[in-house]
Amino acid sequence: MSENPLNTMLQLDPVMMETIESTNDLVYADGALPAKIKLLMAMAFDAAKGTAPGVRNLAQAAMKAGATKEEVAESIRVAYQLNGIGTVYTASEGLKGLF
Repeated sequence: MSENPLNTMLQLDPVMMETIESTNDLVYADGALPAKIKLLMAMAFDAAKGTAPGVRNLAQAAMKAGATKEEVAESIRVAYQLNGIGTVYTASEGLKGLF
């Protein structure tokens, strides 16, 4: 796995980064929606925003939480429908070699 892209901010402002991590724990915990669904949603947002490394990291986290490759693919379909073909290019780059 590559270096955490937030390492610079962790060194610059560890208090803020601790707050962000705490918020992440709250957001991605199982609740009314299972963690895997929340992670798939976040992955679809990253695909739509053009963030290939985020797609990869979130897909891996979603699969660790129980998501299947079919669920990953369907999540990308939804992002594509709402955001366009660039989403598919980003997802393809982010998921390269994962399956």
